[in-house]
Amino acid sequence: MRILTASDHALLVEAADLDEAMRLNLAWDGVHGVVERIPGARTVLVRFDPLAVSAADLARALAATEIDTAHLPATGEVTVPVRYDGEDLDEAASLLGVSASELVNRHLAAEWTVAFSGFAPGFGYVVSSDPLFDVPRRSSPRTRVPAGSVALAGQFTGVYPRESPGGWQLIGRTDALMWDIDRDPPALLSPGTTVRFEQVRAQAVMSDNADDRADARRVTERDAAASATDPGSPASPAVEVVRPSMQLLVQDAGRPGFAALGVSASGVADRRAMREANRAVGNASGAAVLESVGGAVLRFRGAGVAAVTGAVGALDLIDADGVARRIAHGAPFATVEGDELTLGHPTSGLRYVIAVRGGVAVDTALDSRASDTLAGLGPDPLAAGDVLRIGASARHPVEPDVTPRTLPASGDVVDLEITLGPRDDWFTPAALSTLAGQEWTVTPRSDRVGIRLEGDRPLARSVGGELPSEGAVTGAIQVPPDGQPVLFLPDHPLTGGYPIIGALTDRSLDLAAQLPPGVRIRFIVKETS
Repeated sequence: MRILTASDHALLVEAADLDEAMRLNLAWDGVHGVVERIPGARTVLVRFDPLAVSAADLARALAATEIDTAHLPATGEVTVPVRYDGEDLDEAASLLGVSASELVNRHLAAEWTVAFSGFAPGFGYVVSSDPLFDVPRRSSPRTRVPAGSVALAGQFTGVYPRESPGGWQLIGRTDALMWDIDRDPPALLSPGTTVRFEQVRAQAVMSDNADDRADARRVTERDAAASATDPGSPASPAVEVVRPSMQLLVQDAGRPGFAALGVSASGVADRRAMREANRAVGNASGAAVLESVGGAVLRFRGAGVAAVTGAVGALDLIDADGVARRIAHGAPFATVEGDELTLGHPTSGLRYVIAVRGGVAVDTALDSRASDTLAGLGPDPLAAGDVLRIGASARHPVEPDVTPRTLPASGDVVDLEITLGPRDDWFTPAALSTLAGQEWTVTPRSDRVGIRLEGDRPLARSVGGELPSEGAVTGAIQVPPDGQPVLFLPDHPLTGGYPIIGALTDRSLDLAAQLPPGVRIRFIVKETS
């Protein structure tokens, strides 16, 4: 095996093939210091705690692993009904040198197994023993692939659990529910599951049981939404959204540990701002907060305490009589019934973090209240009229002295520390020099999934072809074919097929979350042992 640096808290281990990668992933269960493992087509991404184990010691432990040669354990069998009417069916068949009918017949006859999960919750990478299935991705990815699309890429079949962008070849559709948070396990196609595809021609292909499960899920979601927005009596402590920002979300420390289901950790983008805001109001450090991109107006119900950290801008509290007072950034302030907090457009930074004493008390999904915008997990983005209950679990006294940090404004230059790898060897020496030698501008086409960067000189590759899907960390710098990097933020896909040239160090992640469009970035390469 070859062990590569993926960041200052992750290693990427290359295996000989998919089978070995799957066996290694199982063999490393319980290895000291390992936080999470994300298997890929020929790799396993191993995230670790640098306070528990060094990268060098972990690499030695991983390299010494002896893997079992026995058959991998199966975890069940499912049947997926498919209408083979995908837009790319004929093109995929042509790329494979067969007719469309032969492609369908062999897809039905093959023995399929879910190798690993990634990209999005419920997206299983399903592999077969039929050597026919090895088809390249589309040269130009679609911006919208409908939920239930059955698709091919490389040696895999996949089913899109929800509408999303994608570059796989679409060969059909299914109404089977790929992801149901109330099902155990939530993913229909979980690793180790044997899959049989079944051709159907009727418009409705969901079984009665699947229909019932979908109806139950909709009822559950409706009830959860009602409970999350009903504050109870008028005196119950709550926060009402009067005017949302460009994006107003509930966030907490995220949901690490669910990579096997295709679920990323997500969580608040600026962890330091969340800790500071919660400390100011006396909450536990990971209590749920509000994360606001730009200005917003919030109304408080009942008496409480709040604080605003992260982005810097004008903060005004207006009482029920219309009297306004200026609020200090980072300092706790008391609220009473009818008070309205106005967050002005940030003068520096991008994301405000608003904490309330007791925490935002919405329902959890996979042990977290965080909103994952890519996966569609957690509370929806907040809109005018939404009301959020406030909890009563504050553990500590308020802390009045929280010093705000300096954050960049549009046009400023920011240094971000990175490690190279794991795929820096896919790029020319000139590209590596360009990565750290020129400034990169943050474009408006950025969100919680990633920051799209633009530089005068794109990054040229020295290795052509496609990279088999492999894991990615928050802070990874992925380079698509145009050579203009994308810097992954918390809601990034777990796996991807574009090479990653480097990744932010952990201490640079919070600053990256506060970069507004127009900021210029200089990457500073940290040497690794």
